[in-house]
Amino acid sequence: MSGPVVARVRVPATSANLGPGYDAFGLALALYDVFEAESAEIWSVEVTGEGEGVLHTDETNEVVRAMRRLLAEVGYSGAARLSCENAIPIGRGLGSSAAAIVGGLLLGDLIAGSALPRERIFELAAELEGHPDNVAAAIFGGFTLCWREGDVPRAARVEPAGGLAAVIALSEAELPTADARRALPKAVPHADAAFTVGRAGLLACGIALGRGELIAAGMADRLHEPYRQALVPDIAETRQALVSAGATGAVLSGAGPTVLGLVAAGSDDAALQAADSVLFRLTGLPGRRSFALGIDRGGATVR
Repeated sequence: MSGPVVARVRVPATSANLGPGYDAFGLALALYDVFEAESAEIWSVEVTGEGEGVLHTDETNEVVRAMRRLLAEVGYSGAARLSCENAIPIGRGLGSSAAAIVGGLLLGDLIAGSALPRERIFELAAELEGHPDNVAAAIFGGFTLCWREGDVPRAARVEPAGGLAAVIALSEAELPTADARRALPKAVPHADAAFTVGRAGLLACGIALGRGELIAAGMADRLHEPYRQALVPDIAETRQALVSAGATGAVLSGAGPTVLGLVAAGSDDAALQAADSVLFRLTGLPGRRSFALGIDRGGATVR
């Protein structure tokens, strides 16, 4: 008689938007949530690390919700005992909800033995998250671009040609994505849209070609960051501090309140060393905790 099925998934943190790539760009970061599941008679959840004592530990947990969506998709009936070891801060713009959703879907796929293609996992994740940018980067790793064909989300993964690293200026305050979206207007001036399209093209080309000067020119936005400044009042000074300390450019990470500085170099190791140097020179950011991260190029991994 076979024993319970055990599965393990590791999912990276992500930064969406990257300034001008609103709801389209995503970047995977080398900071991970680890989820384990064992088939069981009833649902149970243990959370350690980020969100411990705050996140739900019953069937309303985000990981459980995603697992149940996958199991329903493949016609599998059952439950699981879950363990969530979270390193991604909650509600700070680093893709914690996307990581939970992707982790739950992949755990469900492993428990059910359904072996769905990653493209279908991505479609289900975008459905649950409500937008595709974070989940694309979490699943595929590297730099991702998203769009929709009708109601179907699509994603393209781009391998950054040069080295990249990030300096994270993490806010002590949370900012729910729903609040950040409510701050956006229903329309923007045509000139602002045209400005942002051009900068998004520069940023994407800079990352794809490994050209730091294009990345620097491309990390500017007029679609969402100006309207969220009231919710993140120190964004301008934080951006300036990161750039003055040597970052190639700086933007809100996702909807904020975290600000992300990108550092470009010839290799990932060199970029991470440069990010550490930025961190050493960074001063004057009350209410924020800063650290350096490499770029995750592999996306979510399963066992």
